[in-house]
Amino acid sequence: MAKNKEHMQRYLRFSTMGLEMGILVLGGLFAGQYLDERYGTQPYWLLGCLLFGLVAAFRSLWRGLRALQAEMNREQQEQKQQSREQ
Repeated sequence: MAKNKEHMQRYLRFSTMGLEMGILVLGGLFAGQYLDERYGTQPYWLLGCLLFGLVAAFRSLWRGLRALQAEMNREQQEQKQQSREQ
């Protein structure tokens, strides 16, 4: 039962990564459009905010994948430890 819960948490983490990436990119897009319309500087704010959103999205993805890899390495270490004890 605990193993299924761990797998479900891992899948949920992946789904939230995708959702977070979409929100960051769309947030940059809409913020850039708003600022361009407000200040009449098309397309500079749009490009800047979109680039910021993309960088933030990939940084978030990178952090999430690193955390997932650390968790998987920790599980492998525990499995090796258990197999040595038996």
